[in-house]
Amino acid sequence: MSSFFAQVKSVLSGDTLILANPKNPAVERQFSLAYVTAPRLSKDGDEPYAFQSREFLRELTLGKPIKCTVLYTIPNSGREYGIAQLQDGTELPEAAVKAGWLKVREDAGRKDDSEETLDKLDKLREFETQAKNEQKGLHAGNDGFIAVQNDLGGPDFLNQWKGKTVDAVIEKVISGDRLLTRLLLSDKKHYQVMTLIAGIRTPSTARTNPSTGQTQPAEEYGEEAKRFVETRLLQRKLKVKIVGASPQGQLVATILHPNGNIAEFLLQDGLARCNDFHSVFLGPDMAALRAAEKKAQSAQLRLHKGHVAKATAGGKDLDVTVSKIVGADTILVRNKAGEEKRLSLSSIRGPRAGEPSEAPWREEAKEFLRKKVIGKHVRVSIDGSKAATDDFEARDVATVTRDGKNIGLMLVQEGYATVIRHRKDDTDRASNYDELLAAQETAKEEKKGIWSGKSPKIKQYTDMSESAQKAKLQLSTLSRQKKVPGIVDYCKSGSRFTILIPREGVKITLVLAGIRAPRAGRTPKEQGEPFGNEALELANRRCNQRDCEIDVHDIDKVGGFIGDLYIGRESFAKLLVEEGLASVHQYSAEKSGNAAELNAAEKRAKEARKGLWKDWDPSQDAAEEEEAAQAAPEVELTIREKRNDYRDIVITNVDANGKLKIQEVGQGTAALTTLMNEFKKYHSNPANKKSLPDAPKTGELVAAQFSADGEWYRARVRSNDRSAKVAEVVYIDYGNSEKQPWSKLRPLDAQFGVQKLKAQAIDASLSFVQLPSATHYLDEAINIIYELTEGRQLVGSFDYIDNKEGLSYITIYDPKDAKDPDSSLNREILSTGYAMVPMKLKAWERSSVFEKTLKSYRKAQEQAKDSRLGMWEYGDITED
Repeated sequence: MSSFFAQVKSVLSGDTLILANPKNPAVERQFSLAYVTAPRLSKDGDEPYAFQSREFLRELTLGKPIKCTVLYTIPNSGREYGIAQLQDGTELPEAAVKAGWLKVREDAGRKDDSEETLDKLDKLREFETQAKNEQKGLHAGNDGFIAVQNDLGGPDFLNQWKGKTVDAVIEKVISGDRLLTRLLLSDKKHYQVMTLIAGIRTPSTARTNPSTGQTQPAEEYGEEAKRFVETRLLQRKLKVKIVGASPQGQLVATILHPNGNIAEFLLQDGLARCNDFHSVFLGPDMAALRAAEKKAQSAQLRLHKGHVAKATAGGKDLDVTVSKIVGADTILVRNKAGEEKRLSLSSIRGPRAGEPSEAPWREEAKEFLRKKVIGKHVRVSIDGSKAATDDFEARDVATVTRDGKNIGLMLVQEGYATVIRHRKDDTDRASNYDELLAAQETAKEEKKGIWSGKSPKIKQYTDMSESAQKAKLQLSTLSRQKKVPGIVDYCKSGSRFTILIPREGVKITLVLAGIRAPRAGRTPKEQGEPFGNEALELANRRCNQRDCEIDVHDIDKVGGFIGDLYIGRESFAKLLVEEGLASVHQYSAEKSGNAAELNAAEKRAKEARKGLWKDWDPSQDAAEEEEAAQAAPEVELTIREKRNDYRDIVITNVDANGKLKIQEVGQGTAALTTLMNEFKKYHSNPANKKSLPDAPKTGELVAAQFSADGEWYRARVRSNDRSAKVAEVVYIDYGNSEKQPWSKLRPLDAQFGVQKLKAQAIDASLSFVQLPSATHYLDEAINIIYELTEGRQLVGSFDYIDNKEGLSYITIYDPKDAKDPDSSLNREILSTGYAMVPMKLKAWERSSVFEKTLKSYRKAQEQAKDSRLGMWEYGDITED
């Protein structure tokens, strides 16, 4: 017979204890009470009164010091039997037998017939008889059966008990976050199930693989977390709040120790991390757990011993404007200084292209975000940053709010985004992460967006600017309406946009009426025309992805719709001109009816020396206005009085179709001479020997080296052969053209641009003269024009100026014979037989003021016919 002192760690049944060494709690031993037996607890079903018997002993002894005396040991199992005594003098098994929760074994004392043993057995049997008489404990009748279920059994359990707090006993601690819990739902019904502590995850403990027999070692702090829970919860009767179930059917519950939520204490001591997957079960209660974890992180306790606090963006929120919607979870924002930043919304992901259930929602989700924030002032809180990967560039992640409403939360609530499951060490997450998870669960329950199980109706837009024929079909519909609502889908340049019109189901290319904006480079680094990139940047900043209204007036030759664009009821063409990033195209402006507004805006830009007008010279502008006044289009095409508009000119080029390029001698040519002198000096400086940064594009202004003299001149790219790296250029001050390799082209510096001095070559055509269509006759006619004009200063009578076509119809005279219609170059070409009077005259040509001129020209033509000159050598071709 030997005695020892121990502490009761747990109670297996009404007659068996698990004892721990007070000096070394890890050392345990099993001890059973001698001479007695208790009903058995079993996974296959408890015997009647088994739980009640165990509870009596548990409540009496758990956690208390106890003196045990071993009376005998079973040889095969080593199991110890004996008697025990608590510090208050309570003796076992006497107390349990007296209370009726143990029965004295019938074979007790057969192998030990000592007087002491027999006295003890007599005393125990006396207590048992007394309990039977009083119907205590096991002797109370047949009502001691409790049904025990070892799994949750299906959704009915949670439907009934979710959110409720019940009594429970923690039967076993498997790890710091995993327990075997007996739920005491009623006197007759218990559930004994695996339970996960809600909101946390602790390191794993050592465990043996049943199939291999190998032991997997515990993670760091895993055993310490288990001991932490065991010392506080094992076999304690406490409150459990049922919050949900894991995908594997395990109960998820909040375990309420008398001092509070055990999860909080684990987190505070750095023995656990928050479990994001449980956030949807806990809702607002998750905040307390996050705070506890943060406290441990700040103190760098245990699991957080290497924790580094997340840096914040200057410690304050940023007020910015959303400039572009990249996708349903990514935006571009611009601060007050104009700096642009790419942001991803924290902790959420828009519909993914590779997910069949999500992909159909991509455009609708993006449109939802566009309507909420594009062009709006928002507040941004940077939550972290993501390094660049193969698929994504580096970017900041941020929480974005507008008027106090969280944008990411709104997307999740509507089912337009999913919540990212972060790694346990990923701190770059939204501050309202738990709220996002809860919102996602609600969206799932309500079957919103991507959770609906069906695809949205995708809006299809027909491109009506695909061809001029399609544009004509749509023109009548749009031109009859005023302020047609649309969306700016893309900015091609400062004055050219792709517009979506939802109510018509079409998209169009809109060209702003009444203005001309300089061309932008094809990439942000490409220069383009002066201020072209700035015009495009303003268009992107003010218009891109914005709701708009449009008025359509006409279409161009390639299917573009000419009209006005209004953003927030303000004309964008006016704004562009006012900022000096576009000039007024007078004819188009007058035709569209907004000339007065645009001219006033241009005047303000010039006076402020903005953009294109930074080097504006008022005197040059005055001269141009005077010329424009002289060249103003006739109100009626029938001219009632002949123009008295004679100018000194030089013919600089005759193209292959017989069209003339002329320069007006005077202020313009003088300015050109000055500019060309500076141009020559500029390009002779080796420092300015710069090649084009990229392939030239059609319409781009460049400096080109003329092949005939090797000098540099201003030019415009007419066409481009990328394979041969050759461009056809037109020299804008002289009108001639040629093909040049890209190596002979340079960027045109802004100081020599058309804003400094407009192109000096003017398009012109001989009045009342039609050159032959046959190539050999046409070539001869061009040669005659060159012979009569080359190197000579002449006088041109501007009979009619077609502003729409940008073409002047002129009669050319030698200065010695000016104003005599019979001595004009026009008549002389007719008399050579290499031109004819048009059979079908234009409206202005039929005006009575030109009757005398036409009569003289027709007479010269008849004389050439009679003499079989030129194109008439085989007879009168007009008879065919």
